[in-house]
Amino acid sequence: MSHLEETSCKRRKRGGERVYRFKTFGECGYPAEFDGSFKDNVKALLEFGHSERNLCSGMQSWSFQLEVHRHPPFHVLLLVVEEPTEASLNHHCKHCQYIGWGDNLICNKKYHFVLPSKDTVTACFNCERGCDGVTSTLMKGKSNIVELQGHIMHGVFHSNGFGHLLCVNGVEMGSELAGHQVMKFWDRLCTGLRAREVSLKDMSNKRSIELRLLHGVAYGRSWFGRWGYKFGRGCYGVTQPMYQKAIETIQTMPLSLLAHNYLTNYSDNGIGIPTIFSRYQASSEHSVATLGDLFQFMLDLKSRLPKENSVDSFNAGIFAETNCRWSLKRVEMATRVIVEALKRAEFKWIPRQEVRDAARAYIGDTGLLDFVLKSLGNHIVGNHLVRRSLNPVTKVLEYCLEDISTVCPSQDVLLVNNNSNLKGMHQITKSQLMKDLLYLYRSILKDQKPGQSRGIISAIQVAATIVLDSKYLVKEYCGDMPLRIELGLEGKLKLYCTVMLRSNEDGTHKAMPPFECITLKNNATFDELRLEVENNFRELYWGLRSFVVESIMNLNARGRDLVFGVVEVGRKIIFQGSNRDREIMINEAIYEGGLSNSIVDCLCGAKEDDGERMISCDICEVWQHTRCANIPNDEHIPHMFLCNRCEHKIILSPALP
Repeated sequence: MSHLEETSCKRRKRGGERVYRFKTFGECGYPAEFDGSFKDNVKALLEFGHSERNLCSGMQSWSFQLEVHRHPPFHVLLLVVEEPTEASLNHHCKHCQYIGWGDNLICNKKYHFVLPSKDTVTACFNCERGCDGVTSTLMKGKSNIVELQGHIMHGVFHSNGFGHLLCVNGVEMGSELAGHQVMKFWDRLCTGLRAREVSLKDMSNKRSIELRLLHGVAYGRSWFGRWGYKFGRGCYGVTQPMYQKAIETIQTMPLSLLAHNYLTNYSDNGIGIPTIFSRYQASSEHSVATLGDLFQFMLDLKSRLPKENSVDSFNAGIFAETNCRWSLKRVEMATRVIVEALKRAEFKWIPRQEVRDAARAYIGDTGLLDFVLKSLGNHIVGNHLVRRSLNPVTKVLEYCLEDISTVCPSQDVLLVNNNSNLKGMHQITKSQLMKDLLYLYRSILKDQKPGQSRGIISAIQVAATIVLDSKYLVKEYCGDMPLRIELGLEGKLKLYCTVMLRSNEDGTHKAMPPFECITLKNNATFDELRLEVENNFRELYWGLRSFVVESIMNLNARGRDLVFGVVEVGRKIIFQGSNRDREIMINEAIYEGGLSNSIVDCLCGAKEDDGERMISCDICEVWQHTRCANIPNDEHIPHMFLCNRCEHKIILSPALP
C-alpha cells in the first residue's frame, strides 16, 4: 500500500479486516442500511468498523480500510472517533458559535471522521508500540489524533446531525487524493448518514489564489458550491445581500473599461493587461466581455488543457524534413540540453561557443551539437523561440531565448523560419494560463497599487474584500426529520417529536431542538411515548440529562390513551418539560453559545463573535475587530486600547483640577 505504513498494514490485514471501496463508501447499503436518524445511522455504520485501542486517549474509535484503486494498489484509512462531552476541555463548540448555531443545545457526543495523512497514520499506529521518531514529533503536546493537523480530511458531527468540515487537503498539500475526490467522499458520507446541516470555513487556496474569490467571480459561488454549500454567515458584518451584490459588481465589470484603467500595468514578461484580455477573447468561441466571462473561460480552458512535462515540450516537426545521421530521440535530447543552457542565461545573447561548451557537459557528440545549433536557429521549442543572430561587432554567432507568450495573441500561426515551409502553432499552455490567471488576480482583484484606488478600481477592491470576508458556508442535507407519521414494519409507529425546555427560574423558553424519530408499537400509550421521548433526548443532549416531560403543548391527551388512536397523520408533537436536577438549570451553559457577558459592537456592524481577531476597550469593555480599529494583523494587540466613543468622551470631558 502506498498510503499506509507497510508494517501497520500487514499487522492489520492479519486480523481479517474487510476492505471497502472508497468511491461508494457511504451509499445506502454500503456498508450499512442508513434508514434511521443520524444517531442511529452512525451506530449502524460503526458496527462494521474495526475497533481501535489506545488511539485517542481512551475515547472509543473505529477504523475502515478504503480501497481507492487496485492497480496500482492504493488504500486510505477512515478513522471515526467518539468524543463524549465530559472528555472535552471545552463543552462549547466554537464552530457552532461562529456559524450562528449558538442556540443549539450541547450534545452528549461528537463523532470525528478523519482521513489521516501518511504521517499521522504512522504516528498513531507506532504510538501503540511506544515508538519514538516521527511519533514523538507529531504527538508532542497532543493527546489524540483529532488534535493533530495535516489530515487529508477532518469532519466532526454532533450527535443530533449538525456538523462541521474542518479541513480538506488535496494534492498541493501532499495528499495522494485530489480535493474534489475528498469532497465527493465527504458529501456522500453526509448524505448517507442523514446529517442535518454542515458548515465549513472556506480558506481554500491554490498558488496563493483564494478560491472563494476566484470561483465567486467566475461562477458566482465558492469552489465548495459544486457540492451545494452556500453563504452561511459573513465576517465583519457582511450579510448575504452584500455578498451577492459584491459578486455581481465584479462579474459584470466590462473588460473594455478595465483595459483603459490598466494601460500602464505590465507583467514580468512585459505584457500588459489589455493584451492578456485580447489573448483569451481571441481564443474563445463565445463573447468574453466582462471580468466574470474572462475568469470563467480561463478556468474552463485550464480544465481542458493537457498536462505539461517539467521540461518544455520539444517540437519534433522542426527536423522532420531534414536528413541526418542521428535518431530523432538523440536530436531531441541535444535540443533540450541547449534550450536549458539558454534558459540559465536568463534570455541574454550568448556566443555560440559558450552554448556549445555548456551543452558538452551533457552531450559528448560534438558533431550532433554542431548539427542542432545550426538547425535550431529561429525555431520554436516548447514555449520559447530560439533566436540566432550574427554579432555585427565580433562577427560571432549568438543565441538567445524569447518567450513567445509576448507575441500578439491574434497571430495564431508564427513563421519559425523565413526560408522554410515549417510552421508552429502558438498555443496557450497550462503554465502560461496559470501565470496570466495569477497576474490578473493579483493586479485586479487582490493587490491594488497605491494611487490606483479610485473609480471602478476602488469598487472592485471593496467588493473583493466583501467576498473574501464571506468565509462561512452551510449546506442543509436533511434539516429536521420529515414531519410525517407512518406505520412501519411489524406494526411499529414512527413519530417525530421535540421538546420545549422550561426555565426553572422565570418560566421562559428557549429554542427547541430538532425533531427526532420515536418508534413505538401500534398499541403504545402516551405514557410510553413520554418515556421514549425522555430517554431519547436525555441520550442526545448534555443539558437534558435529567429532563422530565410535564405536558404536551399542542395535543390534548391523557397518559393511558393510545397514541395511534389520537395522533393524526402529519401532526407535530411538542413536549414541554424541565430538568429534575436543580444543578442543571436553563441558565447553566447548556447551549453552544454559552453564557457570555461580553458585548460585541463593532464599527462594521458585527454584534457577535465571528472568529476574527478582536480587541476590548479598556473602559467600556466592548469588543470590536482589530481590523476595524486599524490594528494590522501582523502587529501585537496594544496593552492599552480605547474605542472611538470612549476616546471622544475623554477628549470632551473637562480637565480635572
